[in-house]
This record gives sequence, structure tokens and C-alpha cells, in this order.
Amino acid sequence: MAINVTKLEMTLQQFVANASNVQGAALVSPDGLTLASSLPGGMDEERVAAMSAAMLSLGERIGRELNRGDIARILVEGEQGYGILTSCTEEAVFLILADHNAKLGVINLEIKNVIGELRKQLLGLAQPVGL
Repeated sequence: MAINVTKLEMTLQQFVANASNVQGAALVSPDGLTLASSLPGGMDEERVAAMSAAMLSLGERIGRELNRGDIARILVEGEQGYGILTSCTEEAVFLILADHNAKLGVINLEIKNVIGELRKQLLGLAQPVGL
């Protein structure tokens, strides 16, 4: 079944518009392909997706080597803000871009809420029609 990209992108757009200090969001496959996005203008979707996949791969290797178990979240903190990579499903990783004023506790709660909706949309794809 095909992914309902329009519905996923609407969910991401609503998240970006309503979440505190969030500047952009994307759903990325572990292979580095963009599934859906709502990124700031001027950002190259393909590069963002590829870097997210590389960051996830490296984070998973670090987690294994340090005996930390499965990676729940990867955080990159810079002068201009945060890049947060969170597992969504086996086939999708959720990337959030937040500005430097973001409160991480609030952002994490907002991420948890939207992840539930994104999972429903993504996992619903695997169910046969009529069930």
C-alpha cells in the first residue's frame, strides 16, 4: 500500500505550527529517504534525510558498543538550536528542528504526542482494507 504523504505532511505541518519553538519536522526512512516533511525554506530535503539516516546508524552503533540498548532519541545541540531524532516505527524516524529557546521537556512531551498519531498513520498502512 502507498503512504498517504498528504496526511502525514498535514500532521507534520500542524505539529510545527502548534509545538513550542519547533521550526521543522520530517519523517525519514532508515535508508535516508524522505517520507514526509515540513522543513524550513531553503533546506534540502534529500540532504536532511540522508544525514538523519547516517546519524541514526551511527547512534545505533554507539548504543550497541556502549551497551546502552536500543536508541530512543538522538539530540544534536548547536548554537542555533536542536536537532532531535526519535524512532517512530521500524520504517520511519522522526526528525525535529527546534530553536535555541526550546524547552526540551516540553518538546519531548509534544514529540510523544505527535509520534502516536504518526504511528497510527504509518502502521495503519500495513492493515488490509476492510479489517
